[in-house]
Amino acid sequence: MVVNIEHPVNNAIQHDRFHALQVHFKPCDPSQLREDGMVYTRGSVDDFDNWGRVTGDPGWSWRALWPYITRHEKWVQPAGGRDPSGQFDPRVHGYRGKVSVSLAWSGPTDHDNRTAKNAELQKEFPVILDQNAGRPIGITWKQSTIGNGERSSAATAYLGPDVRKRPNLTILVNTYITRVLPAKASSRRHDFRSIEIAPRRGGSTRVLTAVNEIILSGVIGTPQILLNSGIGSKAELEHLGIPTVLNLPDVGEGLTEHVAANVAWMVIPPNTTIIDQATALAMWQENRTGPLTEVPTHQLLWSRIPPDSPIFKEFEDPSTGPTSPHIEMPLDPLQDGYICLLTPRSRGSVKLRSKNPFDNPIIDLGLLSHPFDMAAIKEGIRIVKKFYSSAAWDGLITGFRGPDPDNLSEEDFEKIVRDNAITFVHPVGTASMSPKNSKRGVVDHELKLKGATGIRIVDASVFPYVLAAHTQAAVYILAERAADLIRDAW
Repeated sequence: MVVNIEHPVNNAIQHDRFHALQVHFKPCDPSQLREDGMVYTRGSVDDFDNWGRVTGDPGWSWRALWPYITRHEKWVQPAGGRDPSGQFDPRVHGYRGKVSVSLAWSGPTDHDNRTAKNAELQKEFPVILDQNAGRPIGITWKQSTIGNGERSSAATAYLGPDVRKRPNLTILVNTYITRVLPAKASSRRHDFRSIEIAPRRGGSTRVLTAVNEIILSGVIGTPQILLNSGIGSKAELEHLGIPTVLNLPDVGEGLTEHVAANVAWMVIPPNTTIIDQATALAMWQENRTGPLTEVPTHQLLWSRIPPDSPIFKEFEDPSTGPTSPHIEMPLDPLQDGYICLLTPRSRGSVKLRSKNPFDNPIIDLGLLSHPFDMAAIKEGIRIVKKFYSSAAWDGLITGFRGPDPDNLSEEDFEKIVRDNAITFVHPVGTASMSPKNSKRGVVDHELKLKGATGIRIVDASVFPYVLAAHTQAAVYILAERAADLIRDAW
């Protein structure tokens, strides 16, 4: 599958479906949990506490969510069984869940050791024991959803062979949900407990009706289904010739994504032995160890833009609080780097291309559409330039290649960033949560579709904003609480 999405310079980013041992990425797949490079970062205390405030439900705050934060996790030893002591805090992890989480197979490397030396020289870049304790600012050891040298995903964790054998579970493949429909037997006006399905390649439709409720998931697919059903902005639906069933203007709006900018340094090639592909594969096949069991990045840099930065004289700080970073940089010694803006102000949308439910939607990420984001990327690059400027990197790094906001004209710098911008594949917000009585948003604090019964939405589309973290862990956390909300309701 190929999907075109709008790029910040009005080009299209072509996202092809591809497969690899370490990454499986399919932008329109309703399951987003295999797109994340297996990086496991929960987010900060402030990120979740603010969820509680903006939804009007303190049940979404960090302390209240703690049982769900650890419920899904199964912390395991790194592949090969090396001792990871001093690289994580055992007190903040779960050990009985379904999703395996571990540290890297190898290391510490020379690069890892240099970051520790750098922390002694630059106190603003401390090494933090555990990135998932709610206060990640500093250098952290990266945790990944890997167990026994294999990817741990929503599919492997929750849809194993034992689950697929259940008589009350049917999984339809190559099937497309075209619309949600009012249940015919219901006396309630907006009781959407029915779905219309069809073969993915087209054909006759069927209608299935749930006894209690249906659950939608998918940052892209959810608004597409709702809009095709006449649920969304009345003006937008009328323009496409779709009768309005429920006027919810925020359906498909508020799409938020982490944008990243490439950065690179000039280095003296290290004396490093690279294991060839055949040897690495043999190691994995023999005992599930070796470089194919990890992503080369062992550490992550999380940083806040200094509060006295001129940027905050022009823009309000969009972060949720002092425990939330503005910038992330994977510390990967084997390739050119990038910094990720974790607190973007830009917003995009998902809209229908036509009233044909089989047409791909129009996905506008809105990358770099708000001036804060470009200004924050400049500040982020200045932060990582400083990080790699200490004596800890002598004998390895000889200079910064750029793009350098301090040596380029503003026009040239911004063109380079826009032309090379990428995303972290963390889309959220197209069916956002808000307080129950608010006219904004798409679902209430219990994830129920506003103005209707029979539908809940459970995935990253309901996030009110993108967390200052990779979104995989937060989706598991949200889903675990959603399971309790649904169970308690029925």
